[in-house]
Amino acid sequence: METYLTLFVSSFLAATLFPAQSEAVLVASILYKPSSVFHLVITASVGNVLGACVNWGLGRFCSRPVERRIFGRSRQMDRLFVWYKRYGWTTLLGSWLPFIGDPLTLCAGIMREPLWRFMLVVTIAKSARYLALALTVTGFYSS
Repeated sequence: METYLTLFVSSFLAATLFPAQSEAVLVASILYKPSSVFHLVITASVGNVLGACVNWGLGRFCSRPVERRIFGRSRQMDRLFVWYKRYGWTTLLGSWLPFIGDPLTLCAGIMREPLWRFMLVVTIAKSARYLALALTVTGFYSS
């Protein structure tokens, strides 16, 4: 049970603006409980998606003051807004990417992305990342 709780908390924090390494915790968890890969991937995915929802909520309800306070006047954030305006919700397929994924989820809230679509796309993107990592760790790709 502690393995799942640790993985969930790590994945949740990794999706917020706090630095955390959910991938390392997932790999360690898979090595510790190799028969529970499916449940571990689900746990990591749920934690990560819920953490992304926190970012969406901050963007949606606190808007620009939060973004400016956290990131300052950032070219990276300005570029994310340009991408989001151009490509819309499909930009969220990159929510799994390091460095820009978390700001993207904040940007989605600021841009008033509907929560249902946000959760659907982010769940697909983040779950695919954890699934690919789990398949790599278990040796699926080397068969």
